[in-house]
Amino acid sequence: MRMLSAVILTSVFAAGADKPFVPPDFAVPEAYAGKGYKLVPLGPDLVRHDYDAYMSSIDHIRANFGSGRWPRPGITMKEALADVEGEIARFRARQSFAYAVLTPDGSRELGCFYLRPAKASGFDASANLWVTKEQFDRGFEATLVRDMKQWLGKWPFQKVDWPARFQ
Repeated sequence: MRMLSAVILTSVFAAGADKPFVPPDFAVPEAYAGKGYKLVPLGPDLVRHDYDAYMSSIDHIRANFGSGRWPRPGITMKEALADVEGEIARFRARQSFAYAVLTPDGSRELGCFYLRPAKASGFDASANLWVTKEQFDRGFEATLVRDMKQWLGKWPFQKVDWPARFQ
């Protein structure tokens, strides 16, 4: 994993990144507690929870999150592990931040929250999230969006880009 972090850091600086995503003195939160859920960094220790959550909701997530290509049926546990190892390496390198949204006791993943450098002009960061179909049907997505927008007020960003459906 250390090798992966070094490769990621090297590629970011080689690509000409002129400023860090968050200031060096900003204490990146390692947790967030909401009503009936918590956020923790997404990493290898959560691979099974993460895999179970997104595989339970493939069609829902593909229709509502990102490009519609993920998750795909047949993802292997090896691929899932590589994915979360990449997420935690970028988290530790302070390049992007992926959080698992868990039940308060940490026994099950309800979704994920992502904070990345913005691609769109005029924004400091880009935020996105997904919740399982079960949680979506319970109305949890709206709660999570509201809470995350409020939480981001404590981050060092002036303007965060959200997908249109969360506006």
